[in-house]
Amino acid sequence: MDIQQYFSVTKKEALIGAILVTVFFGLVFLSRYSRLESSKAISFDNGIHIYLESNTGLDGLIDHLKKEDANFDEDAFRWASRLLGWRSFQQGHYYLEGDYPYESLFSKFALGIQDAVNVTILPGITAERFSKNLSNSLSIDSATVMEQLNDSTFLKKLKLTKEQLFGRMLPDTYSMYWTISPENVIKKILDEFEERVTKPYGERAKELGYSIDEIVAMASIVEWEATKDEEKPIISGLYWNRINKRMYLQADPTVNFALGERRRLLFKDYSYDHPFNTYVNLGLPPGAITNPSLITIEATLYPEQHNYIYMVANPEGGHVFTRTFKEHQIESEKWRKWLQRQYRIKRQREAEEGNSGTN
Repeated sequence: MDIQQYFSVTKKEALIGAILVTVFFGLVFLSRYSRLESSKAISFDNGIHIYLESNTGLDGLIDHLKKEDANFDEDAFRWASRLLGWRSFQQGHYYLEGDYPYESLFSKFALGIQDAVNVTILPGITAERFSKNLSNSLSIDSATVMEQLNDSTFLKKLKLTKEQLFGRMLPDTYSMYWTISPENVIKKILDEFEERVTKPYGERAKELGYSIDEIVAMASIVEWEATKDEEKPIISGLYWNRINKRMYLQADPTVNFALGERRRLLFKDYSYDHPFNTYVNLGLPPGAITNPSLITIEATLYPEQHNYIYMVANPEGGHVFTRTFKEHQIESEKWRKWLQRQYRIKRQREAEEGNSGTN
C-alpha cells in the first residue's frame, strides 16, 4: 500500500470514528434531553420527606436526597440543574412521591412550594408542653413560642391575658407549613377557636351569663378533673352548682396551677395565696388553667342538671358524685382506705422484689 492509499484509508477510519463519536454523544444528548423533558425524569416509589433547615445549594439538596435513600442518578441530576438554571433552593418541608419532570422537581424546591405538616395540639397540657410539641413538629424553637405566648404587646393587641390566650389553643390536628412563625401558629389556632367556639357558642355563653373566656376558664378545670368524657357534663354541672350556691369552687387543679406543678396536694397547699386558688377565692379563676378540648367546652356550656356538689375519685378511674357533705365523707373514707390498701400492696411487692434480689 502506497502512502496515498494509507492516508486515504486513515482519513476514512478517522471520519468513521468521528461519525461514531458524534452519533454516540448525540444519542447520549438525546437520551438526556428526552429524560429532561420526561414526566418521569426522577421517581420516588416510596414517599420521602425532605426538610431544608435553611436555604441551600445543589450539593445540599443532593445530600438530603441521599440521606433519605432516594434512588436517583446524581450525574444526570447535576446536569439537569445546570441546564435548567435551578441552583438555589428554599428552606422548608417537601414531600416527594411518584414521578417528576426535572423542571417541576427543581422549581418546587427553588420556589419554596412546601408541603404542609400535621401539628397535633393535645388537651389539658401546659404552655411549656404546647411549645415543645410545636418545636417537635415545626422549624420553630420552643423558647420562641413561649416568648410569643407571653409577649405583652401581642397580648394587648388580642385583648387577652396569657392564661386566656392559652385557654384558646384549641386541641386538634392542624395542617401548617413547617416554616410558619410562632405568631402565625397562634393566630391560626385562634382563628379556629373563633370558628368552632366563639361563633357557634357565643350566644349560649351569654344565656348562661358568662363570657367565652369565663366558659373556657371553667372548662379548663373540668378538663383537668375529668378522666372520662362521659363524666364531663356531670362535673361541669357540679361546679356550676357550687357557683350558683355561692360556694368556693374548691377545685384541686386550680391549686396545682397556682403551685406550678401537678402532684398530690398537701393540706397546707389549699391555703396557698394565689389568684387562681379557688379554695381561697370565690368564683371562677381569672383565666384558663389549661387548654380544654371542644368536647369539654361543650360539656361546660351544656352541663348535666343534677344536685351534686361533691365528688371523690374511685378505683375505676372516675368519680363518685354526692349531694351532701355527709355522703361525701363516707365516699372519701372509702377512697382513703382503698389508697391505703394500694400503698400496702406496693410496699409488700417492693419488699418481696428486694428479698428475691438478695437471694
